[in-house]
Amino acid sequence: MIGIVDYGMGNLRSVAKAFELLGAEVIVSGKPEELRAAEKLVLPGVGAFGDGMANLRRIELDKFLEGEVLGKKKPLLGICLGMQLLAREGFERGRNTGLGFIGGKVAKFELEAQGLKVPHVGWNEVRFIGENPLFKGLKDGTCFYFVHSYHMVCDDKKDVSAVCDYGHEFAAAVRRGNIFGTQFHPEKSQEAGLRVLENYMDMQL
Repeated sequence: MIGIVDYGMGNLRSVAKAFELLGAEVIVSGKPEELRAAEKLVLPGVGAFGDGMANLRRIELDKFLEGEVLGKKKPLLGICLGMQLLAREGFERGRNTGLGFIGGKVAKFELEAQGLKVPHVGWNEVRFIGENPLFKGLKDGTCFYFVHSYHMVCDDKKDVSAVCDYGHEFAAAVRRGNIFGTQFHPEKSQEAGLRVLENYMDMQL
């Protein structure tokens, strides 16, 4: 079972539908007692870092995730804002403390001098780095769909498992042990995105 964490931030149904299309049993919930039954967890999200963390804390999902992901080593996939919340801190609408599962910060794109629009919206090539089972069967340079104004800057480059270029190179995906994140939206990335989600469903850690 795939447990999709509902903390009131965005694209829950589209992520759930993508997993269901692949034949997964899915539960969408903000209740820890329901999510504990899931074998793997997904933290999606669209919106501001500070709002996301405030919502997680208000219903104590931050503590739940710490127990399940750090304690029990249950796999977790963060998508877009969900990936950003894995970081130690973010600077959207002030400085905010994140989950801290992956060391790093979330910074805004500063690309005006290069004539590039922010947010970064649309399809872009992703280059894979090292081993990440999410990308099994996909070719380096595969395009995925992005919508974001902020990006994660990891303390340890070994946590970065894919990069993309928009004005400068940034982390398109991260991994630390049982913790995964994609800045792009797999659920909006057609066949390549579905392959990422299927790989997450099927992986054995």
